[in-house]
Amino acid sequence: MKNSIISGAGHYLPDRIVTNEELSSMMNTNDAWIVERTGIRERRWFTPGKDTVTSMARAASEMAIKNAGLNNKEIDFIIFATITPDYFIPGNGVLLQRELGLQGIGALDIRNACSGFVYALSVADQFIKSGMYQNILVVGAEIQSSALDKSDEGRSSAVIFADGAGAVVLQASNEPHKGILSTHLHADGDHAEELYVKDPGSSRKVRVSQELIDSGSFNLQMNGNAVFKHAVIRFYEVVQEALDANNLKPKDLDLLIPHQANLRISQYIQEKLGLEENQVFNNIMNYGNTTAATIPIAISEALETARIKPNDLVCLAAFGSGFAWASALIRW
Repeated sequence: MKNSIISGAGHYLPDRIVTNEELSSMMNTNDAWIVERTGIRERRWFTPGKDTVTSMARAASEMAIKNAGLNNKEIDFIIFATITPDYFIPGNGVLLQRELGLQGIGALDIRNACSGFVYALSVADQFIKSGMYQNILVVGAEIQSSALDKSDEGRSSAVIFADGAGAVVLQASNEPHKGILSTHLHADGDHAEELYVKDPGSSRKVRVSQELIDSGSFNLQMNGNAVFKHAVIRFYEVVQEALDANNLKPKDLDLLIPHQANLRISQYIQEKLGLEENQVFNNIMNYGNTTAATIPIAISEALETARIKPNDLVCLAAFGSGFAWASALIRW
């Protein structure tokens, strides 16, 4: 059976940098309040007319394909994780396929929000191990800033979420004991409304109306306390699950790449697992929470800066809307 290795990664971040100081001119907040609660100092927001989910994904994908030493035509399947597609239908996978000139290959969309990329990676891993595909493009891309309530009422989420794209090429390999060792997927729909965007929903009499817009149901709704309390438990559990499945300990990890939800969550998990600072990768300070894009962006940056090296043991872990949580353990 083939192994699945990440042979290349890439990322794209919009040009527009939004600082905490700029946010304080939009709503009743300040740099100290934001940093204390989230660790974020600045984030990227898209430029309308320039950036789309598709264009950002294309830039990240072309970088990943180039870094994998491949050309576009060698990609035989696309898995695209996003909850902010350019169109209501079709999904973003086919739009990216068109941009890359890959008409005819399959394209699958994943809607698991913050855990979307790890879910997508797990699906891709199964396809490769079954022998169905050889080179799969796995993408996470989001534009969240256009759905944020940038008033005082929405500040708890408006200061967190941001825009960007990341991609990896998952490739079949015959190297033993390399690549994805295991993936672990979980969800609990009892908490679906703790972090969600209610509309546009198909079960309404009218999918879009001024009444719905005025109600705020098109904006992100988040119970921050509930999310935090569940996240710190599930993050730890799913990382430990991955290690246990491979008879490994936290000290064996070279790098943990958590979904960049909140720096406080990452720091709590680091302490709980007994990891040193150099064993955890964080970039939320600079980019905010880009939902499905945070982990592939982090992988790309970690490779660029040699935070990931050959033979390193790397764990990816995510928690978010759904609630859904997941992990993947990888020998680089």
